[in-house]
Amino acid sequence: MTSEFDYFKDRVDGKLFDLILQLGSDLHVASQRVHSLEALLVRKGVLTAGELDALRPTAEERTVLDARRDALIGRMLRVITEDGPAEHPLREQWEASLRAKSPAQGH
Repeated sequence: MTSEFDYFKDRVDGKLFDLILQLGSDLHVASQRVHSLEALLVRKGVLTAGELDALRPTAEERTVLDARRDALIGRMLRVITEDGPAEHPLREQWEASLRAKSPAQGH
């Protein structure tokens, strides 16, 4: 980590702080969207107040919710395990991801 981006003088502390900021940002956006959507649905008479809190997902819905949870955990772990300089900390992971997603090239 370059000193320009080394606010805490400890790489682990910096990563934890980055993780907290990312979680806070994601939580804020998700919370705002959920509250807005619920308010809109109640206003239009599609839901009654509190109906969303009582919802129990089906098995298929649970699978989707679990996959979303796993993706969130993956993003959090990526922050903790990233390497490289602060200017491009995920470059190695990004390039590996691109190689894994691109079709095999004739070598």
